[in-house]
Amino acid sequence: MKRLVLPLTLALLAGASPAARALDLAAFEKRVTVKVLANGLTVIVCERPQAPVFSYLTLVDVGGDREVPGITGLAHMFEHMAFKGTDTIGTTDYAAEKAALQRVEAAYEAYDAERRKPVGRDDARLAALQKAWHEAVAAADAFVVKNAFGEIVEREGGLGLNAFTSSETTGYLFSMPVNRLELWAYLESERFLKPVLREFYKERDVVMEERRMRTDSSPFGRLIEQFLAAAFTAHTYGQPVIGWPSDLESFSATDAQAFYDRYYVPANMIVAVVGDVKAAAVLPLIERYFGRLPTRPKADAVRTEEPPQRSERTVVLREAAQPIYMEAYKRPAGTHPDGAVYEVLDDLLTAGRTSRLFRALVRDKKIAAEVGGSSEFPGSKYPTLFWLYAIPTPGHTADELRDAIRAELARIRDEDVSDQELRMVKTRAKANLIRRLDNNHGLAFALAFAQAQFGDWRAFFRRVERVEKVTKQDLRRVAAATFVPSTRTVGILETAQPAAAAKGGQ
Repeated sequence: MKRLVLPLTLALLAGASPAARALDLAAFEKRVTVKVLANGLTVIVCERPQAPVFSYLTLVDVGGDREVPGITGLAHMFEHMAFKGTDTIGTTDYAAEKAALQRVEAAYEAYDAERRKPVGRDDARLAALQKAWHEAVAAADAFVVKNAFGEIVEREGGLGLNAFTSSETTGYLFSMPVNRLELWAYLESERFLKPVLREFYKERDVVMEERRMRTDSSPFGRLIEQFLAAAFTAHTYGQPVIGWPSDLESFSATDAQAFYDRYYVPANMIVAVVGDVKAAAVLPLIERYFGRLPTRPKADAVRTEEPPQRSERTVVLREAAQPIYMEAYKRPAGTHPDGAVYEVLDDLLTAGRTSRLFRALVRDKKIAAEVGGSSEFPGSKYPTLFWLYAIPTPGHTADELRDAIRAELARIRDEDVSDQELRMVKTRAKANLIRRLDNNHGLAFALAFAQAQFGDWRAFFRRVERVEKVTKQDLRRVAAATFVPSTRTVGILETAQPAAAAKGGQ
């Protein structure tokens, strides 16, 4: 389907293409069915008969937000473990493997207890316990059939097998031919019904390597980690989703199982299926297979709220790397009535080459090589950040970027945007919605996330309506309340000579 990017009105879009016609919510409602199973799992089925395939997203309402010190990074581990199979997929002899995995945990517990002793640790005993643990791991690995789950999916025509973890959700996805719908229902439900945490410590090592690549070896990653830790002093948004190094070196498969049992409950899960399917055929299959997941209480909501920020916070890293400047301001959660106003502000400031920051810093002043940001960083479920960043061109400084960014924020606060500029943003919101409808995966994502955050998949389509109602006065009002020094966090990466950088000055 050809992407629509022209400044068309909603009325014109409604007759332009199948995706565009989907903007008519009343018509779209006829193709979407929502059902909550007896065990609490929410199912969304969207009938989209364009090709004989379907895509899905299993969205679990848990991410880094549910982690506490000692287990940071554990939510992300399930992004790896969910592909390891079940008690029948991925093993040559599960009864023997189960016993071997129990021995792994017993050996690890003994090794970890000795390692953690604050005083009186016996190094010889520690080495022996570590050796015994490694031997137990090797014995358990002998039963593993590697990549068995993925190979079944691929052999049966599946594509895009993947998963993701954020500060507040974890998701699992792939696409399959529609004639493999029942196989999908079996496979997807089975890996949540009978997960096996095989090769856990091997995957923990993989995650540690991910951290080294994305954070420890990345100046931008290091700055972001320190920046969020400064911006959030109480809420879990301040913790890295990848996990702190000491936690990644310590938590166990036993810890992971306890986390799974608490949060991977049907009432915490949404399954969205989009494609050439009929709800009348899909729902019985989902009830048959996903209905097997045992009913368990939904975990309590996150209790800790970020206290009001009353003074500016600044993080400075001095390293032999490209300079970076960023700043962010506290804002309400994505469900706040002003959510659409923040979306418009973000679009005005950072959306592409016509945005205000690009025109001012990159095109006109030529002091930045790149600008960007997000109105919901690092997430949208809880009170969050309106985040902006810029990378200077050679010879220019963080101070210049700071002054230029704040001048643009003052303009938004003190002057009405033009009719043309506001109309452009509203048109772009419609075009962006259409792009999300271009493929089954995009639509599955949109429906599941809207259902999770707002309790209603229709909220995704109503975004356009909310954006359409944003006024110039709304923009100035919200900008004046948000872009204030007391809620600002600043992050700066200054270029240092290698000798100075080696000292790790911050």
